[in-house]
Order: sequence, then C-alpha cells, then structure tokens
Amino acid sequence: MREVIAGPLPEIAGRFAQVLNRLWPHEALIIFTRECTGRPRKVAGSREIVDRVSIAELDRIRATIELGAVFDGPATIAGATRDIWALRDSSDVLLVLVPRAAGFAAPDPDLAGGLFGIVATTIRHQVSQAGPDYLAESRAASSERARTIAELTEQHEATLASILATLRSHDLDDHRARITAGETASAALVSLRAASTADRELSEETVTTAFARLRGELRPLLRGQRARIEFAEPPADGRPLPGEIAHAARAMVRTVVLAFLPQPELTRIRIAWDCDGDNVLIEARDQGAGELDRTALVLRLSGRLRTLGGEIDVESVPGWGNRVSLTLPLDPPAARPGDHLLSTLNPREIEVLGHLALGKRNRAIGEELGISQSTIKYHVAGILRKLAVTNRSQASAIAIRAGILTYPSTEH
Repeated sequence: MREVIAGPLPEIAGRFAQVLNRLWPHEALIIFTRECTGRPRKVAGSREIVDRVSIAELDRIRATIELGAVFDGPATIAGATRDIWALRDSSDVLLVLVPRAAGFAAPDPDLAGGLFGIVATTIRHQVSQAGPDYLAESRAASSERARTIAELTEQHEATLASILATLRSHDLDDHRARITAGETASAALVSLRAASTADRELSEETVTTAFARLRGELRPLLRGQRARIEFAEPPADGRPLPGEIAHAARAMVRTVVLAFLPQPELTRIRIAWDCDGDNVLIEARDQGAGELDRTALVLRLSGRLRTLGGEIDVESVPGWGNRVSLTLPLDPPAARPGDHLLSTLNPREIEVLGHLALGKRNRAIGEELGISQSTIKYHVAGILRKLAVTNRSQASAIAIRAGILTYPSTEH
C-alpha cells in the first residue's frame, strides 16, 4: 500500500488494481471522486469497460449505496448490465470492481474497506494540498475536457437542429413520423445540454461554497489559538471557480495562515475573498508583530502561483501586522499551438517536462528522479513526439506557458 499511495495521483488506480488482483481478480477497477475536477475517474483494466464508463453511471451506483456500505450484484456500467462489487467509502469516494468471470469471490468488506480507505484518504489529501504537479495536470485535463465538450456540443447541436428542420418541412407527409422523430431529436438536444451542465457542476464550485469549505478547513488549524479570525464573505453572485482554482485558493490561504500563527502578539486574522469576473481576489491580514518571513512564504506559494499564472503581494509593517494579497486568474492563458497536447502526457512525462523547462540536462534529471539517463532519454523522446515539437527548447516553451515547472521539495 505504500507503493500504491506514493506514486503520481493519476495512476493510483493502476497501482491499487495490482494489489487487489492478488486478492480478488477483476476485469476492471474504477475509483470515482468528485474531489478531482480534472479526472474524477481513476481507472484500470479492460479498455472496453474503463473507456466507456460514464459519470452518470457512477453517480447512479453511488446513490444506491450508503456511506461505508457495499453493493454486490448487477448494475449498468460502460453501457451494459454487468455484475459488479462496489464500495462507497465514508469520505464519499466510490470503488467499483468488475469481476473477471462468474464465481467471483466477493471481497471481505473490512479488509477491502481498510485498503480503499487508505487510497481514498490519499486522494483527498493530495487534492486538498493542490501542489503544482496536481494543478498542472488538472488544468490540462480540464482544458482538454472543455474543448472536447464544446466540439461535441456544437457537432451534435448542428446535427440535431438539421434533423428538426428537415422533419418540420412541409414536404414530408408522414405526420406521425415527423412528430415522433421531432420529439426524439428534441429530447436528445435536452439530454446533451443537460450532460454539459452536469459536467460544469462536477468541475466547478460556487465561490460561496469554496469559501465555506475554506472556513471548515481552517477550523482545526486555529483550535487553541488566541488570535481572533474574521471572514469577509465573497459576493453570492460571483462567478463559479474552476475546481483546480478552488483547491489552490484554499491551500494557499492555509499556507498564509500557518505563516501568520508563529508570530508573537498575534491578536487578529482577517480573510477576504472577492471576484472581479476574471480573477479570484484573496486578501489575508493580521494584527501582530509584522514579522512575517516574506521570502519563505513566497517560495512556498510560488509553485502554485506560476502554474496558475497568479500574482502575490506581501506587505509587512513592524508593530502593525502583515497583508498578503493573491490574484488567481479563473481562465487559463489563451491556448497556443501545442498547449492542448499537454493532456496526452502521462504523469512521469509531465515531471520530466518540468525539469526540461528549468533547463536541466538528462543526467541532472536522472539524478533528481533516481532513474537512468537512458530512461530520461526515452521520456524526452516521447514528450517531443506527443507535443509535436522537434527540440527541447520548443517543449520547454510550451511547459513554461502552461506553468509546468519542477520546484524544490520545500514546496510540498
């Protein structure tokens, strides 16, 4: 289990499947969590199943299982009725196993629940910390998903609108056929738009919800502290936040608050969020000695800020206090040639690309990652091929624009 939780988050399902296959052989494994806005499904196994399983199917399965309970029986998954074994963790993360054959021995609920609980907790922890690697991967996935949905929506709307126009033509005399087909096409349009709406709900948080979650996350940090904390609520009609922005904003505010707390004579902390339509604006102030370690704080926040294209401003006045202002753009930078191809890179390639963007050579990257130069060379060749570029400099330029850089371990 240490090996399962230690690797890159997007590949955690594959590593977990290897462990569970020794105990309960299965054809496919799906982990579903709404915490991961970029890729809410973590999958491993048969491509025929994992490539076709939908969010709607997983939502229906999840809704039939109580927190901490299991389900063993037939369900619709990947467009077909199959026997499954599913577990809904107390943290609301769902595990689905599709057995290889009849006679599947159902997992022991306590053992499977304990193992999956470790995985579910790891996922929630990594997402809540919102490190630069997670944010870069999530933003790339979100951008690619949004682009694909937009293309599919336009394509299907044009097709169905054309069908409706044809069926409404007075040249057709089969009245009932026209009515039936028209109703079918109208229902398909409604369903398609509903799917787009559901995806937005999955990948976004209202600004008030994101702020409310922040208050809950700060409560344990402030327990036993003498300093009074005040929250200035964001406007209820503010623009929804992309999931990766909401996670990053909360993680950075926690970092700022933790930097405030060690100061002597700290009496008050005030946290305010706002949204100007294009950015989420965060301000944290304190009343205290004004002895904040600005350099250390900026270093801890720089990875996330650069990944998201954000800005920071820190002011400290001895004897009065500190003010930290953060500006996080809600939209990624305008896409440039090659940017959308970042979503085709696997987590290890993104990691290597982050080192390339800092100008490191293969030997230095290999030493940093603990792998051979020949393996690094293989990864670099794969990166160049997938990004459709001819040299490291071009790949680095794409990475820098997207904020994919590898930062010192102190970031985490």
